[in-house]
Amino acid sequence: MSDSVGALLQMVEYPSDLKKLREDELPQFCQELRQFIIDELSHNPGHLGASLGVVELTVALHYVFDMPKDKIVWDVGHQAYGHKILTGRRSLFHTNRQLGGLCGFPNPAESEYDSFVAGHASNSISAALGIDIAAEKLGEKDVHTVAVIGDAAISGGLAFEGLNNSSFYKNNLLIILNDNHMAIDNPVGGLSEYLVKLTTSKAYNKLRNQFSQFLQEHGLINDDKKGQMIRRNNSLKAALTNQHNIFEGLNIRYFGPVDGHDVQQLVKILREIKDYKGPKVLHLKTTKGKGFKPAEESAAEWHAPGKFNKETGERIIPPITKDTPPLFQDVFGHTLLELARENKKIIGVTPAMPTGCSMSFMMHEMPDRVYDVGISEGHAVTFSAGLAKEGMMPFCNIYSSFMQRAYDNVIHDVALQNLDMVLCLDRAGLVGADGATHHGAFDLAAFRCVPNMTIASPMNVVELRNLMYVASHPGHGPFMIRYPRGKGVLLDWHLPFEEIKVGKGYCVTEGSDLAVLSIGPLGYRVQSAIKMAQEKGISVAHYNMIFLKPLDEELLHEVAGKFKKIITVEDGVIRGGFGSAILEFLSDHDYTNIQVKRVGLPDEFATHGTQDELYHLYGMDADGILKVIETFMK
Repeated sequence: MSDSVGALLQMVEYPSDLKKLREDELPQFCQELRQFIIDELSHNPGHLGASLGVVELTVALHYVFDMPKDKIVWDVGHQAYGHKILTGRRSLFHTNRQLGGLCGFPNPAESEYDSFVAGHASNSISAALGIDIAAEKLGEKDVHTVAVIGDAAISGGLAFEGLNNSSFYKNNLLIILNDNHMAIDNPVGGLSEYLVKLTTSKAYNKLRNQFSQFLQEHGLINDDKKGQMIRRNNSLKAALTNQHNIFEGLNIRYFGPVDGHDVQQLVKILREIKDYKGPKVLHLKTTKGKGFKPAEESAAEWHAPGKFNKETGERIIPPITKDTPPLFQDVFGHTLLELARENKKIIGVTPAMPTGCSMSFMMHEMPDRVYDVGISEGHAVTFSAGLAKEGMMPFCNIYSSFMQRAYDNVIHDVALQNLDMVLCLDRAGLVGADGATHHGAFDLAAFRCVPNMTIASPMNVVELRNLMYVASHPGHGPFMIRYPRGKGVLLDWHLPFEEIKVGKGYCVTEGSDLAVLSIGPLGYRVQSAIKMAQEKGISVAHYNMIFLKPLDEELLHEVAGKFKKIITVEDGVIRGGFGSAILEFLSDHDYTNIQVKRVGLPDEFATHGTQDELYHLYGMDADGILKVIETFMK
């Protein structure tokens, strides 16, 4: 837990306590809240920069609005640490992202103050619009709905869909645009540049403020004396300023830009506009990592920095030695660069994750051949499809859970045309502390039913490297490689490429009592379980299948001819995944006398914790697999 809690912060457990403070005490309260977050995250890692950047906004929202009757939808959810601390969870915050502890993102199952799940970006406006309209339909009076959209989430396509409908349907939604010029890496795209121009146009802001004051003085802003500016005034303002404001162009009233770190000014503004009728946008300028100098100076590095020394600002990173296993991400990044040097048709594409997926290596050396398209997974896939259609070889890298947002794009724009491109699914399997919104649990089950797809999951970084080499050759159609977050096993991956035959697995360990078929890095946990089983006198064969699609049917016929008991192991949901594919094969080929046990994630959303804790919890570690082996042999 935090070394100390400030005097004002100690007085506040819930927003009702916050409202007892004087307005002139709020700056000091914000300072204490910010320090509490820094203290806690220095030894219990989480998303630091985003939450530091919205401290004043968080305090102002809870000071002015009446939560949980009023609703806040945070987007993205890693902005919400201050919100959690102010809503009855300060004493539990030291358990954040730990097994059995607080979730790292808003979760209605955790607190009535969390109005909507927000682990992925750009959903706040749509969700908040639905919440606001629902309140009106249910006859709930004086209920306010706020969408806080930040960290470049406004660039996502869903955000624009929400804006479009917010301008059309009757609602009183308040959209707060937290504009910090950052996502995880630097933001990209025309909207980011537009917001900069909108913010920095002194002439525009001076004129729009003068004109707004004129309208107020002459009673031309009217809707029950508090409502929104009527359409002709918006049009007149736009004409006078000769500026195109995307929000007011949609008939969404715009306020700003405003200093997002002046808590007293924020309280005043929120009080003034909260009861205005119709949709409205409050544009805040904030600094990601505000109040902690290292995080302000290097926002990307301090987005989720791990443990750090809060006094010196030094990140506590375990030293890398010759005995440190390589990260799957780093091997991907270095291998992609190596392949790109030899093949000028290779293009890197990622939606706002060049650092996380290590495509930054290629971006640094070949900036003209890597495209960070921002928070837009569907666009990333279809953009890559366009490149592939004209003969390029795109490597489109998207985290597994984020690829869920581009499912239609993969089917309609890639697989239907059988395009040669590589879909790299980083963070497959259990990712750890980010929890249910980020686990790559569904990709095997989701994509194996799609025609023309090749789906592979390497057991180690050497297989990842060789699969990338094979996938970089034309003529294979869409080739999906999915691999986990973090370290694998210690292997020398600096080796010449070797050809892996598509759709072929291999026997890792011979055995006679039963067979274990695995796909992906869990194969090493299988190996550990087999060693323990051997000590108990059980002889287990192990086969690394590598490919979910196409399955190695020749190898499966061999296994089915030798064994009456088969265990399948996968790091995804077992309903519809790898184990289901094996069962279908056995059924289709009339192997009715073979018993099959499947090891994988159950039909539920996996919780948060360390990767090792979660694999143990779900029986997917060596001990869990051994238990299945022993039970099966009885």
